[in-house]
Amino acid sequence: MKHLATVLLGTGALLAGGLVAAPAASAATSCLGSSCNGVNPGNTTCANDARTVAEGSGPVTAMELRYSPSCRAAWGRFRISAPSGSKIVIKNSQGKQYTTYGSGHFYSVMVNDKDVKAWACGTWKVQGSDDTDCTSSY
Repeated sequence: MKHLATVLLGTGALLAGGLVAAPAASAATSCLGSSCNGVNPGNTTCANDARTVAEGSGPVTAMELRYSPSCRAAWGRFRISAPSGSKIVIKNSQGKQYTTYGSGHFYSVMVNDKDVKAWACGTWKVQGSDDTDCTSSY
């Protein structure tokens, strides 16, 4: 017990003296604008402040357009549980376009949304035929 108290007191003294660095409070943004093109938002800090800025307008509202203000990037996300083989196309007004395939509540890679417009379209099979839902631009 005496040894544990000595270790704790010594560690406290080191921290107070600034000799042991405390961990960083948060990670830096991992991409910004065009450097986010084609990047998975789950591998960045962009998802931390993301919000839904547009929803699909089809008979089944399946798509969401997500936007990160800190990264100035957007991506699409399925609101419904999409069947296997479904896809999301994310594009912007600069002509960048990416297609991501998946199933369930999956999301696309990102596209630059800094001073441009972006939108997303999801396509999935319903009883053998394609159904599509697209968001408005943001």
